[in-house]
Amino acid sequence: MSFDPARGEHSLLDQIQLDLGLVIAARPRLVYPTEEWQQTRQNLQPAVASHEVLVEYAAHEDAEFHLKGGTRIAIRDLETRISDNELVLELIECADQRVSLRVVEAVTNKIVPVKLHVHGRKGEYLAPVDRSRNPNPLWFENYSPDFCHGNHLSTYISGQATIDLPLGEVYLEITKGFEIRPVRKTFTITRDTEQITVEIEKALHWREQGWVTADTHVHFLSPATAMLEGAAEGVNVINLLASQWGELMTNVGDFDGHTTFGTKAAGGTGEFLVRVGTENRQHVLGHISLLGYSGNMILPLCSGGPDESALGDSVDVLLTEWAEQCRKQGGLVVLPHFPDPRLENAATIVLGEADAVEMTSFRDLYSGINAYSLSDWYRYLNNGYLIPAVAGTDKMSAEFAVGAMRTYAKIPEHKAFSYETWMNAVRSGHTFVTTGPLIDLDVDGKPMGSRFGLPSAGGTVTVSWNAASVIVPMTRIDLVVNGEVKESRTLRPGQDAGSWSVRIQKSAWIALLLRAKYDDKPEMIAAHSSPVMIDVEGSQFFAAADALTILDQIEGAMAYIDTTGIRADAKRYKEMRLLLQSAHSRLHNRMHRMGFDHTHTVGAHHSDHD
Repeated sequence: MSFDPARGEHSLLDQIQLDLGLVIAARPRLVYPTEEWQQTRQNLQPAVASHEVLVEYAAHEDAEFHLKGGTRIAIRDLETRISDNELVLELIECADQRVSLRVVEAVTNKIVPVKLHVHGRKGEYLAPVDRSRNPNPLWFENYSPDFCHGNHLSTYISGQATIDLPLGEVYLEITKGFEIRPVRKTFTITRDTEQITVEIEKALHWREQGWVTADTHVHFLSPATAMLEGAAEGVNVINLLASQWGELMTNVGDFDGHTTFGTKAAGGTGEFLVRVGTENRQHVLGHISLLGYSGNMILPLCSGGPDESALGDSVDVLLTEWAEQCRKQGGLVVLPHFPDPRLENAATIVLGEADAVEMTSFRDLYSGINAYSLSDWYRYLNNGYLIPAVAGTDKMSAEFAVGAMRTYAKIPEHKAFSYETWMNAVRSGHTFVTTGPLIDLDVDGKPMGSRFGLPSAGGTVTVSWNAASVIVPMTRIDLVVNGEVKESRTLRPGQDAGSWSVRIQKSAWIALLLRAKYDDKPEMIAAHSSPVMIDVEGSQFFAAADALTILDQIEGAMAYIDTTGIRADAKRYKEMRLLLQSAHSRLHNRMHRMGFDHTHTVGAHHSDHD
């Protein structure tokens, strides 16, 4: 008989109840690869037993279980295996041995924050005593620093934890970002076990070379919890975004327009930082992340009615206006979960008001970078808009791990790491985005984000790269030139390097796309660099089909505020319309200069096309 988790009108399970106690929880047993535990990979989903259920209960010693069909089994009889036809009840060791767990860095013996998973011999999750035993994975529902990766549960600790463990074997997993080798160990717990110390070892040293990591898009955490989770995941910068959800306002009390949590001046180490910005949103025109700006909060947080702003709100502000204000206040403008919602992204980019586009994994650890996001980003690169890539998770529940997809940005050698130098590194375009593998690229010695020129005859450039991964085995690297794969080669799974010579005859952008896969999962796009752009004299970046698609999006934004969107007052509407019209004219006039004949929507038709 399979387990039915449904409860009746009195919130009791139909298949198992207690008369002098309470069934706290019942769930199908998780089956982990016990014998091969230390050789298996991190975050591996356990199998779910079809006919075994773990039951957690509290009861008087004289209590009896009442099973479906009328069978009754006394609690005191559970000391031995009880069988009733096909039904077997077995007592699992109680987790009553209190143990101090320490995680230290090899060589330095320094205690370090990590993500921790522990389970017992029957797959039961064993949480530290100050963590949730049953974390809630739903939106805005969990207040303990946990990660619910399907059925595989973990929590974040500062490097020390007190945990109650059962006697016998327990299975531990520790991870910390993309440069630390994951640890899976088995321990045998006895009555003499009072402390467990686990060493972690840094396998890659990109941080020491000036690379810092960031998640550009996190919601709902407190700044202190965000700092803990960031440190445990090896994310140097967490951008915690206040926003509005109809009548719900989140993290607005954490915004003060000047504090960067985690700096030495604020009492931290200066290595893991949290800054509160805002995600300003409109359900059709799009969302925009305003990071690190100083001064007053940029308002309104949302516009245009449900499900972002309040019912009845008009469309009274554009994303591009929010972006302009953010830059005036010294901030960084990111187009989140690019390109959706996509309608006004085009105008913001064409007008030069966006600093980066964001690749997003949401809660999925295995699909990698979305090819659809890349293809839309390529449209802008093909038309000469040098806009770098960043990555964020849009974390809104325990189903998301901060930094599951993250930004790597290179701080110049002569600069110390700070939130300001991180923002400047993003603005310079010296970035790549990744779900595990790390990549570096230069073209004729010039780093990602560079732009340089060649004479009208063009020339041959040397593309040099290196790549490494301790999280997901690498499989292939592609050289992308103007959106097309020009070279490709198989990679060694852990570390590799190489170079290509590329003949450039017209203006071109060059980037790297890296693929990887777990043994039990399909291959994915696991990392992508920001581009290097090369301007060849007399050759302009222009891709007609892509330019037309961009123009269509601007016309769509104009049509939306003209028709469907709730109309703002006449003055405000005209100001917004003129701003969109300026973006349209800028690209449209360029298309005419390039001699590209094209059609318009009715609202954007003009005499040149009669």
